[in-house]
Amino acid sequence: MTKLVVVSAGLSVPSSTRLLGDRLAAATAAHTGAEVRVIEVRDLAVEIAHNLTSGFPGPALAAALDAVTEADGLIVVTPVFSASYSGLFKSFFDVLGARDQDALAGKPVLIAATGGTARHSLVLDHALRPLFAYLRAVVVPTGVYAASEDWGAEGLPERVERAAGELAALLPTAAGRPEAALPPE
Repeated sequence: MTKLVVVSAGLSVPSSTRLLGDRLAAATAAHTGAEVRVIEVRDLAVEIAHNLTSGFPGPALAAALDAVTEADGLIVVTPVFSASYSGLFKSFFDVLGARDQDALAGKPVLIAATGGTARHSLVLDHALRPLFAYLRAVVVPTGVYAASEDWGAEGLPERVERAAGELAALLPTAAGRPEAALPPE
């Protein structure tokens, strides 16, 4: 079965970041039947800090890193802080890269972010896309940004569906090869 992992860096409960990740995962799974696992980075904050200072991951962080490494595709979602991804989000991927610099090489990744206003939407192309290009991931063309006013408004569902379809087209099928994600008949 195709494994899809959502890495959510939302800090609150409930979190609009997690909500966006869930919507993207559901739309992608509808195309692929993928098994979805969500990693809440905030739950790993202490282990991430310990790993940065000691070089050794705790058990929960090691399991999360393994899940990301073994995934067929990723959906990564972060809140925007100071026109960029959160420090905790970046630290998670720093730890992953230090552990295995090839962990994301060739892996399909859908990038997404949430923020208070639409003016932060460039974070997708100015911060997230370069980070995952550096990690040699295959970033889908459509990233999804959701500002506070996007929730319940027209447009967000269409962006979610477009991005999910692009990710689904890159994920392996049961036969082990990517297949175009066609709209349901």
